Amino acid sequence: MSRSTRQLKLGAFLMATGHHVAAWRHPDVPAQAGLDFAVYKELAQIAEAARFDALFVADSLAAPTGPIASRMARSDYFEPLTLLAALAAVTERIGLIATSTTSYNVPYHVARKFASLDHLSGGRAGWNLVTSDNAAEARNFGREEHFGHAERYRRAREFHRVVTGLWDSWEDDAFVRDKASGEYFDPDKQHLLDHRGEFFQVKGPLNVARPPQGYPVIVQAGSSESGRELAAQTAEVVFTAQPSMAAAQAFYADLKGRLKQYDRSTQSLKIMPGVFVVVGDSESQAREKFEAFQDLVEPEVGVALLGRMLGNFDLSGYPLDAPLPALPLTESGQQSRQQLLTELAGKDNLTLAQLGRRIAGGRGHYSLIGTPGQIADELQAWFEEGAADGFNVLVPHLPGGLRDFAGGVIPELQRRGLFRTEYEGRTLRENLGLARPKNQFV
Repeated sequence: MSRSTRQLKLGAFLMATGHHVAAWRHPDVPAQAGLDFAVYKELAQIAEAARFDALFVADSLAAPTGPIASRMARSDYFEPLTLLAALAAVTERIGLIATSTTSYNVPYHVARKFASLDHLSGGRAGWNLVTSDNAAEARNFGREEHFGHAERYRRAREFHRVVTGLWDSWEDDAFVRDKASGEYFDPDKQHLLDHRGEFFQVKGPLNVARPPQGYPVIVQAGSSESGRELAAQTAEVVFTAQPSMAAAQAFYADLKGRLKQYDRSTQSLKIMPGVFVVVGDSESQAREKFEAFQDLVEPEVGVALLGRMLGNFDLSGYPLDAPLPALPLTESGQQSRQQLLTELAGKDNLTLAQLGRRIAGGRGHYSLIGTPGQIADELQAWFEEGAADGFNVLVPHLPGGLRDFAGGVIPELQRRGLFRTEYEGRTLRENLGLARPKNQFV
């Protein structure tokens, strides 16, 4: 393929022992990795040495429950902002993106924590703004029922307005700290938000100076109609699950096409689909690696994962060899993921057990299993043919899968001129090629 003049962006999506649901059972994986900072430090330094744009850490505010929960390694892991604050001290350039839900947080806390992380890291923070898709979170926060889909997105829009308004509480040079005059800050450069809305009343100002990046980079991960509109309005990076290049091209064109109504350029938003990658010296070796994980998948575990990904449905009462039952449109989960998985089941005529096994690695994200050259070919095609600005990389197991990608695929992308050999700047915005936002009160 021809040498590219653009360069793609890459995120390393870290999930405790790895993205494969059975990764923790593999002999090469430290089963306690979710609470082992040394493992995360190693991962961060592997990714930074490979010049990844960012580390990406997801989150949930509820532990799995039920008869299959004890078979799944999704119950003990660090809170993302705490983890990334620690990783900021052992890295220098790589971005630090944490998930924080707008459903079960309040804006002042989120604004303060991400502003603090941006200062601690020298301008490398990113906020993955999500509306919770885990209905079990509701009862941890005093609610009998989860927010409905439309209400979650109305709340998210207002939440974003409040957080960005709080980040603008102070102009960049507000804190003069003049010992001679006794003036610590210039009162004319302090701005009260005084927000009163449907969900929140927030006076302000924030008790943290304006973040080094102006705002930490805003990431959004929804692909439903509501999610796309929220992304077009607020996001600077979009993480999406797309099953094929054709679907990714359609999503890319649709989302980029929505930016004009918000007076945004197409360069102000980077679309980075998730890609599940298994790397081998040969295609057969890569498939052997993958099958070693697949062989560890218990059918009931795969179906439990499937029910969660479809939108918080209990599928345990259905026969494993039965087709996916007709399900109502989820109000509590990800509607775009429900549609993707339902279409996959129908297209390939999969039983529940087969569909659970199919998504055990990438949870519906596009999967690539092969040599570094084969994987680079596919990433390059998506990048150059209007399907992606980069990728959020999911690997089956950690740290081995990330090491395989960093040592094999990254050099191949660099050889083709598709990926950096050195960081362009010191902040996440600089490395992603995103402008620093102006203060809305100036």
